[in-house]
Amino acid sequence: VVTNIDADHMETYGHDFGRLKKAFVDFLHRMPFYGTAILCIDNPAVREIVPEVSCPITSYGFSEDAQVRAVHVRAVGGQMHFTVQRRNGVTLPDLDVVLNLAGEHNVLNALSAIAVAVELNIPDAAVLRALAQFKGVGRRFQSYGDLPAAGGGQFTVVDDYGHHPVEMAATLAAARGAFAGRRLVLAFQPHRYSRTRDCFEDFVKVIGGADAVLLTEVYAAGEAPVVAADGRSLARALRVAGRVEPVFVDDVAALPQAIVDLAQGGDVVLCMGAGSIGAVPAKVVELLQKQELKGQGEKAL
Repeated sequence: VVTNIDADHMETYGHDFGRLKKAFVDFLHRMPFYGTAILCIDNPAVREIVPEVSCPITSYGFSEDAQVRAVHVRAVGGQMHFTVQRRNGVTLPDLDVVLNLAGEHNVLNALSAIAVAVELNIPDAAVLRALAQFKGVGRRFQSYGDLPAAGGGQFTVVDDYGHHPVEMAATLAAARGAFAGRRLVLAFQPHRYSRTRDCFEDFVKVIGGADAVLLTEVYAAGEAPVVAADGRSLARALRVAGRVEPVFVDDVAALPQAIVDLAQGGDVVLCMGAGSIGAVPAKVVELLQKQELKGQGEKAL
């Protein structure tokens, strides 16, 4: 299954996108002769490699020419409802799917699983049951529930591993669909200076789509700092773009308190990044629990 080909870890490929695409083609050609490549043709780079792939292909996506295609897609709270059409040589019955995950990117993931299931002759009833029961994985749109806001009401904390602009855009869109009409606060820790440099303008565009932003310093992941590719530079670029006024938090250890201070009733706080920010949502919960216990103790006195 190839879900997407995007410009990431480009230093491995000499910053040559053509080499990256060729690596995927070579990977697919290592399959045994009876294997099938399950390809998301909604992704432009994946579509481009199709003529170079010599093994059997099953395409999936929202595109009209996808062999496994999702139509009538709609967000219902934190669920996605859609119909799957299967037209790969033999027309199979349509499937009406309820997925307990938010976002169109998860619809695409479900399509890839359905395409694999068709290849393996797994009964439709088992496929639908498995998709309905799947609850996702940790750090992928993982909800920490509703927490008390300082000014009254509650805010929701969601944690996600996304750290590349493409996946961040998908997750932000999922949050908009799942929590329609609510203010979206993005707490983001950039991951690697090289990625921040290579995707700088894309980060500015995607991050600017939030209603409020908390931004930390880059999680280095062993890299040396890169000039003009640090957290402060990203914050300045966001200010210049004028779409959102970011709050820069130099030390990620201070981020839980910053979230508590900023969050208002009705907000959705989306914590994103592949570094140490993964521990922040639980620390927000812990911080609020301590504040509640302290308040109860003071009342008792």
